[in-house]
Amino acid sequence: MEAQPLREKDEASEDGKLGLFALTWPIFLELFLFTLIGITDTFMLSGLSDEAVSAVGAVNQFMFIAILVLEVIGNGASIVVAQYIGSRKLQEAGKIGANAVTLNLLIGLLMSVGFLLCGDALLQTANLQGNVLVLAQSYTAIVGGGLFLQAIINTLASMIRTYGYTRESMLISLGINIVHVAGNYLLIFGKFGFPQLGVEGAAISTVLSRGLGLVVFFLVYYRLVEYKATWKDYTAITKSYVGKICRVGIPSAFEQITYNACQSVFLYYATFLGAAALASRQYVLNISMMIYLFSLAIGMGTAIITGRLVGAGRPEEAYRQVWKSLRWGFVCTVIVNIAVIVFREPIMGLFTADPDILRISTQVILLSILLETGRVFNIILINSLRAAGDAKLPVYMGLISMVGISLPLGYVLAFHAHLGLAGIWLAVAADEWIRGGVMFFRWRSRAWERKSLVDPPKEASRQLGTDVPAG
Repeated sequence: MEAQPLREKDEASEDGKLGLFALTWPIFLELFLFTLIGITDTFMLSGLSDEAVSAVGAVNQFMFIAILVLEVIGNGASIVVAQYIGSRKLQEAGKIGANAVTLNLLIGLLMSVGFLLCGDALLQTANLQGNVLVLAQSYTAIVGGGLFLQAIINTLASMIRTYGYTRESMLISLGINIVHVAGNYLLIFGKFGFPQLGVEGAAISTVLSRGLGLVVFFLVYYRLVEYKATWKDYTAITKSYVGKICRVGIPSAFEQITYNACQSVFLYYATFLGAAALASRQYVLNISMMIYLFSLAIGMGTAIITGRLVGAGRPEEAYRQVWKSLRWGFVCTVIVNIAVIVFREPIMGLFTADPDILRISTQVILLSILLETGRVFNIILINSLRAAGDAKLPVYMGLISMVGISLPLGYVLAFHAHLGLAGIWLAVAADEWIRGGVMFFRWRSRAWERKSLVDPPKEASRQLGTDVPAG
């Protein structure tokens, strides 16, 4: 399959909407597959035992936090590389990518050693006991010990998408997921002569699929990129490159950690609302994820375009492209959200027949139109601001709005106003709209134009490495 990079000029690249679509549909499918594989894992392990599901679910909470830390390098490097590509500094872009791989490998190895040495103590702090603890310890040792593989995969996948090869990244992710599901089937249940290993089988399948995926990612990366990194590029860590990566990556990761920490507090609130509210929250969160996948894909695609245009010294085109992306994301979100609201009862009927859960969840889904329409502003505008090098404001606003406003507001609405789970949803919606409004005016102020990470080329014209579709 011949890759069609963004820099190649053709009729399609002249149409900004088509260029954005060509970038985002593979990203959407990749995100959808990532979401689907988690559901598949849960379903397959549920055929083993409820204890297996509980054990793996508990471990994956820690793994998710670890992966967020790994995103510091991956996200930061992708933005810096995008700007260097836009500035036509392809050799430096390749060296930055190599530095990012090495840095994430080192961090991943430290985390793997940490899970091997401290995994048992970590699980005991989660109050796991009995057979659930034994299963979780086994899963942590295998998957946690192989976390360094995911560290490199995250970096290479970010690099490949940044160069415009989103379809290739999606296809590799699809292959990893297929191998993972097949490995689960063979090793969890002992099919076709393979040993029946249960939770250990799921862990081994995870590590093997990641190992194979890593090899493919490296082969594809070297086939597609212009500058082929040498061994020296991986070993010679450049301070200025690392500084730029961390300048964007650390605020990005901190904001995501803040968001997930706040969600953990809302989960704590929900435990006081009863089992039905707790279950309803989990079901509606899964449905919400399917709603905002569209805007998330558009946000990631727009960030690639924005980074290149800013690096190329074409801020006016970046400015217009983001507004067009925001309109597309808003329209897609509203359409999908309305469909979910209309069919909320049959959708929830697929998950449960409990009348209390059905009542609470269908009420909360009605409020999703308030939450998701606000979320789309943050997803697209924050991704674009980061891509332009303006990464600190979203962190400050996250602390002010998420921690300072939504947490206390959620408590008041849920318990004092007696709105229950609906009160929590309204508090999260308020946070999304407050932050979204600030990001809207931040982008319109064009203060991000002074935050570029690289000097643009002397002639900011459509040439090799800068011919990015803009609406």
